[in-house]
Amino acid sequence: MCSIHTVLVFALVATTIFTPVYGLEVCQSTDRDCHSHDEKALDTVKSRWNMSVSNLIQNLDQFSVSCKKLIEAFPIDEVDGDFVRTVKNCIFSKSIPTPLKGPLRLAAVSKVDVIEGILDVDMAVTQSEEFLHYASGGGLLPGSVPLAHRYGGHQFGYWAGQLGDGRAHSLGQYTNRKGEVWELQLKGSGKTPYSRSGDGRAVIRSSVREFLCSEAMHFLGVPTSRAASLIVSDEPVLRDQFYNGNLKTERGAVVLRLAKSWFRIGSLEILAQSGEIDLLRKLLNFVIDEHFSSIKSDDPDKYLMYYSTVVNETAHLIAQWMSVGFAHGENLFWLNILSYDFVPNTSDDEGRYRIGAQANVALFNLEKLLMALSPVLSKKQQQEAKIILKGYVDTYQMRIHQLFKSKLGLLGEEEDDGYLIAFLLKMMEDTQSDFTMTFRQLGDVSAQQLHNRNFTQMWALEDLSSHKLFSDWLSMYLLRLSRQQNDNNLDRQHRMNNVNPRYVLRNWMAESAIRKAEMNDFSEVELLHHILSFPFVTQETAEEAGYAARPPLWAKRLKVSCSS
Repeated sequence: MCSIHTVLVFALVATTIFTPVYGLEVCQSTDRDCHSHDEKALDTVKSRWNMSVSNLIQNLDQFSVSCKKLIEAFPIDEVDGDFVRTVKNCIFSKSIPTPLKGPLRLAAVSKVDVIEGILDVDMAVTQSEEFLHYASGGGLLPGSVPLAHRYGGHQFGYWAGQLGDGRAHSLGQYTNRKGEVWELQLKGSGKTPYSRSGDGRAVIRSSVREFLCSEAMHFLGVPTSRAASLIVSDEPVLRDQFYNGNLKTERGAVVLRLAKSWFRIGSLEILAQSGEIDLLRKLLNFVIDEHFSSIKSDDPDKYLMYYSTVVNETAHLIAQWMSVGFAHGENLFWLNILSYDFVPNTSDDEGRYRIGAQANVALFNLEKLLMALSPVLSKKQQQEAKIILKGYVDTYQMRIHQLFKSKLGLLGEEEDDGYLIAFLLKMMEDTQSDFTMTFRQLGDVSAQQLHNRNFTQMWALEDLSSHKLFSDWLSMYLLRLSRQQNDNNLDRQHRMNNVNPRYVLRNWMAESAIRKAEMNDFSEVELLHHILSFPFVTQETAEEAGYAARPPLWAKRLKVSCSS
């Protein structure tokens, strides 16, 4: 996930493909009563699929994928071999994964939700040598013809030319028992024709973040790719984490991940830039037919309708991740304090991906998508597409307004709601109040506690209340709540705690898990994965680990780069 361009894969922007899941319901009373039990939580999730072990695949020899649809739809690179080269007139190159050097260890697995719920595989299979073999690139699943995808794109605002899957291999499409089609991919599985100067490997550090972040985003209700497993090895991999000449040896790792599609904006850009217009049209037709079922294949405006959908869903996507304090800045990051000028990536010298610029970067990408579509649009359609693009800002602002109203428990619409939200965010920025816990604790306290400013053990609200204008804001907020008819305190708390997570993947939490994983202790990766699968539910193990407490002082010294 090194380029923000890769976030805007069709599978991610099209929420018609992914259905957001907003976590389990939380209780309406105090934290003490909200503690969940791990077994009960897992039973609740498992019951969603009404599965039984007898219906699950017991042996991976019975598990098969298909590459037929992709291979038959598009021309394949005529040149064989994984040597780096400029590729033309195709969408994919055949490329065989390079097995990780052992010994191999299963560091993490998305048990019920992905392995059993999506892939129909019995969890016991993941404990086998067979699973380690297939999920690390050591062997091919039945039906697999591994492919590396050719795409281009921009990095830090500049056209980078051909990029492509430089360390990823698509294994094929799997159709599960619910009729869903998922494309499996290995990340960190070795060199491809698109590896440029890279070695095709991923390391434990970046792979732990990849695994935990994608799963955390899913359970926060943000459309995303999914992670099935994380396998680590003792294979030495050289990395310069902060690009300062300080090379060090790390260990290789592979993530098995899934998406409805791995096509992205850059998939179209590279074809438009290379003048491969027939292939561009073929790819667009395929994407629309496969993933945009509401658009008729014979509609003369289908490309325009496709663009309109992507613009709309991108605005919704960025608003969704901003509402939970997430930022994408050539890496993956959750906010502690709200600072619009904060740059989450040490490699981003110009602050292009700063917190306050997330929506603008997406707008930039949509502009580039329009340029890529221009060869297949008429002059009239191009003008209409520009009008559609102008609507992006309004759509984003409307959606972010709705989401933050929900975070504050507001019902209906009043003229001053936008001011109330902006007022709070400005106070949060001034006082450096914690983003996640400020909203969560506003939902935890009763109206009476708010009125009395009784914030005992509410450390984020204590920080916020130090602002000189807090009393003014609080009076406005309580008055606004009092005008909500047929709304009682418990209902408000219930609504707020269903959209304001208690746990997110903070940088220090990921770093702690990474340090242990590098010593072959995967306990915190497993713990975090479980906790983040129920981000809205107060959990005793999470409280004991300090995941809802004030971040430790050492967390302020952490830096994250593009390679993190």
